[in-house]
Amino acid sequence: MPVNTFILYNGEYFPREEFGVSITNRSFCYGDGLFETMHANGTEIQFFEDHLIRLTHGMKLLKMEIPEVIESGNILKEIIKLLHKNKLYQGVRIRLSVFRIDGGRYTPTTNASSYIVETEFIENEHYNLNQKGLVIDIYPEIQKPANRFSNLKTSNALIYVMAGIYATEKKLDDCIIINDKGFITETISSNIFLIKDKFILTPPLTDGPVAGIMRKQILKIADILQYRIYNEKSITEKNILDADELFLTNSISGLRWALSFKEKRFFNNSSQQFIDKLNELAFKK
Repeated sequence: MPVNTFILYNGEYFPREEFGVSITNRSFCYGDGLFETMHANGTEIQFFEDHLIRLTHGMKLLKMEIPEVIESGNILKEIIKLLHKNKLYQGVRIRLSVFRIDGGRYTPTTNASSYIVETEFIENEHYNLNQKGLVIDIYPEIQKPANRFSNLKTSNALIYVMAGIYATEKKLDDCIIINDKGFITETISSNIFLIKDKFILTPPLTDGPVAGIMRKQILKIADILQYRIYNEKSITEKNILDADELFLTNSISGLRWALSFKEKRFFNNSSQQFIDKLNELAFKK
């Protein structure tokens, strides 16, 4: 990695160590922001259009004005330039954050917004299946409300922070978050899928999981592989205990399979098949 790593802020490039946000930044003060985390291989960003659609949908829902460079998709050129400036030509994690500009307290004085893009080298140029299965369990301390904002990736991530602390304390690889009705929603940073025979189950968006970009791709792949898809019915702990396989998905890792949940042990027979298809979709060149 180069000594001077650059970030992108509202169309301009700054050395990371010289850049700082205001202490009145609304994302910092009130969680008034959204973000997208994207995977890139060199300057090819996987599922970029899907990320942009989700971001602009969230900004409209939060009544943020969308910068023209984001609405038009021209921000892609700016991000690619940033990757070149940072000499990142292999696996990359990209974080695009948007937030309402400074002004006001709870009530903003404007709906205009700003954006920041950060990049980071990662090992996985493609999506690779984890060799060691994950050990997971329920996070019991806080339930996630299911509402209009539940599907968004907002700057308010306290429930995931606390679930991460719990996982560390209990020596778990990840935790399952439940909603205010007691149904399964997701994990700390991933959507969750169950496989039983030739059926695939994932929590419906109405139950409050983040509307994952990788979730969307896995459902496409499940259709290609002729699985019967259940993504409109709530999932319970009993469904997990009845499943043959359980895997987690997000934009950076792709797919990770779980070895155990409580006393239940899982196989990973289908996980490799799904991740192979995922790589075909993501890296068409």
